[in-house]
Amino acid sequence: MRSVTYSMAVSLDGYVVGPDGSFDWTAPDEEVFRLATDEVREVGVHLLGRRLYETMLYWETADQNPSLDYSTLEFAAIWKALPKVVFSTTLSRVRGNARLASGGLAREIERSRAEPGEGDIAIGGAALAAEAAASGLIDEYRARVYPVLLGGGTPFFPRSERRVDLELIENRTFNAKVVYLRYRVVRQPTRSPNPGRSGPAGGVSR
Repeated sequence: MRSVTYSMAVSLDGYVVGPDGSFDWTAPDEEVFRLATDEVREVGVHLLGRRLYETMLYWETADQNPSLDYSTLEFAAIWKALPKVVFSTTLSRVRGNARLASGGLAREIERSRAEPGEGDIAIGGAALAAEAAASGLIDEYRARVYPVLLGGGTPFFPRSERRVDLELIENRTFNAKVVYLRYRVVRQPTRSPNPGRSGPAGGVSR
């Protein structure tokens, strides 16, 4: 089954954008950009909100700039070909290999898993990720942690009282001192009730 992944740049104190909405501190060096390219290469469909969709529109025409280097053009080609589903209540149409979501997030994830093909289902944007996390739909969190404290802004992790156990499955440190952390969500097995063993010593509780 396709995994649902959530990957973004994040400050050390846990924000994806600062209080003023800026994210200039996320500019990647060559190593980090390669990581981002490799991640997108593994994606089968990308689900994203309006703001991220509009931010990423640059890549729909980036390949028309002959001055860009090979790695940048490579990312542009991968992103342009990637199927995308945009969640928006204000857009009436979208560009490129994208479509507007026809249902809720859970329904779109179920639809993507049912379609033929391989690759992860990537969630893009903190608000959409928070909705997915609240429903227990995220399988992996991937954070590129930058050495900056923002003091506030939009959090990477949703603010909720729901506990989620994680297993670290990969970590890397890059030359720019960016730390990559990849966590898998630990799913608790469903326990079937056994009325004959309700007490601490196997007896029936009364």
